[in-house]
Amino acid sequence: MAASYQHLRAFHAIAVERGVSRAARRLNVSQPTLSQQLKALEARHGVSLFESRKSPLRLSAAGRDLFALTQRLFATASDIDDMLGETTGLAGGVLRLGSDSPFYAARVVDHFRRHHPQTGVQVRMGNAQEVMQWLSEAQIDAALASDPPADAMFSYDPLYTDHLACVLPAGHALSAWETIPIDALASEVLLVREASSKTRSFAERALADAGVTPAAMLEMQGRETIREAIALGLGISIFFSSECPPDTRIDYRPLGTQGRSYELRGFLLCQSERRRSALMRALKAVVAQIREHDMLAGEVLPEQADMAVRDTVDA
Repeated sequence: MAASYQHLRAFHAIAVERGVSRAARRLNVSQPTLSQQLKALEARHGVSLFESRKSPLRLSAAGRDLFALTQRLFATASDIDDMLGETTGLAGGVLRLGSDSPFYAARVVDHFRRHHPQTGVQVRMGNAQEVMQWLSEAQIDAALASDPPADAMFSYDPLYTDHLACVLPAGHALSAWETIPIDALASEVLLVREASSKTRSFAERALADAGVTPAAMLEMQGRETIREAIALGLGISIFFSSECPPDTRIDYRPLGTQGRSYELRGFLLCQSERRRSALMRALKAVVAQIREHDMLAGEVLPEQADMAVRDTVDA
């Protein structure tokens, strides 16, 4: 008995999302409709594809076998769409991009628009956790995210490796150093991001590993607020190098961490089943081009680049 393509699509979405509500949003259908399609598939073939209906859903043995096949099925379907021209033309389309890095969002959009000027772009900024949530719910087509969790539902392309930098008011005594030793921060007021910030997490780990306690710590929301506070002389901070735009009021110096490495890695991510689409192939090519350029140049210095980016760019 032939399986219904629509029912298989419903099962595949539920298996990927591990829940009916998220799968329904992904396919833009109602939850009852999706549940009925899953029940019809199971009833028609006399199998139980999930161990229970409690979220997060877990595949049964039969469900795991079927999911392995539907992954191949829908990847092939995407390839067929491209070959037949359904998604090969990018002109007139829109790329919805989410990012936790203004610097790399601007660079990727700049390179993408040079190659595809007829394709619109919408950029949505958030922290890494928010960006990954938007991608999992198909609110965006692709994400630029730092140190994302490993998940088979996503395709990963490396984009950058970032390093810690010390951010100082222009003319600060420590600016005389080419690299600021981390133990020099013991006598400084350190301005830190909110507790959920990855930058803060890395900075606190580096300080703890070095046994350094700043004279005082002030918490502020957002890197822009901290930059303004530094310019006013309220203290210094630790950023990643891509968070350091040109500013005559501020000096940036690499942070010496006593030989320990604190690298933040950024990736381009998309839904695994969409990785072969024309839009994603075009975006992946841009990311590969940027990464190759940075490797040949010894990595871009963000303080020498234009960091301006709007939350939304419409072509």
